Amino acid sequence: MAKLFIEQAKQYSLGRPSYPQELFKFISSYTPSHDFAWDVGTGSGQAAQSLAAIYKNVVATDTSPKQIEFAVKLPNIRYECTSTNMSISEIQNKIGSESSFDLVSIAQAMHWFDLPTFYEQVKWILKKPNGVIAAWCYTAPEINPSVDSLFQRFYTIDAGPYWDLARKLVDEKYESIDFPFEPVDGLDHNGPFRFNIEKLMDLESFITYLKSWSAYQIAKTKGVELLTDNVIEDFKKAWDADAPNQKIVSFPIYLRIGKVGSSN
Repeated sequence: MAKLFIEQAKQYSLGRPSYPQELFKFISSYTPSHDFAWDVGTGSGQAAQSLAAIYKNVVATDTSPKQIEFAVKLPNIRYECTSTNMSISEIQNKIGSESSFDLVSIAQAMHWFDLPTFYEQVKWILKKPNGVIAAWCYTAPEINPSVDSLFQRFYTIDAGPYWDLARKLVDEKYESIDFPFEPVDGLDHNGPFRFNIEKLMDLESFITYLKSWSAYQIAKTKGVELLTDNVIEDFKKAWDADAPNQKIVSFPIYLRIGKVGSSN
């Protein structure tokens, strides 16, 4: 799916929300050490930046070099462009050795993965028995009744035919995603646990967020412009009906977290 984002990698880096520090504090509290974290499908590095404040070394990977181009560079983040179907050999060369990582994180990306293959890679690279995998997604933004109603129509009817089937896993809050990992010590299940993103946005930045969707890019490749002048005007009317121009946009986050265990 990375090819879908090449044309709008800049919109992706500008339009996508950052994740709350409470999420990373929660995740990191369940990793016994904070030496190495692998952020898979890092995109433009939103999660990697926060992980770098907690973990000594972060390896952030993506299949799209264009996405990585727009990522914020920090001394303890190493960005790597990987193939779509990585072998253990590539993981060893580009990421790290067996049983060496404290955390594997996946932000708003795991629904695109070949999960059986990916999970074998996760089990190979995480420390045994308490290495942690944390995967999360966020669902439809919440703004106000006027914009939310229009958004739902745009999301389900206009963009609906262009969403990949994997998007259903996000709509289901990752509850139905295969997640064969043990609960971490101190928790009696592996989620989903809810958090919340809040991002201050004006209409222009909200439209940029819509343009960062994979469905928007798929529609464009088929010659369909989802954000026509009429659609944007409708959003403008709904947005302006509730002052001020900048609004707090809330995105619910749903986290699955587990440990690799000694038997894997």
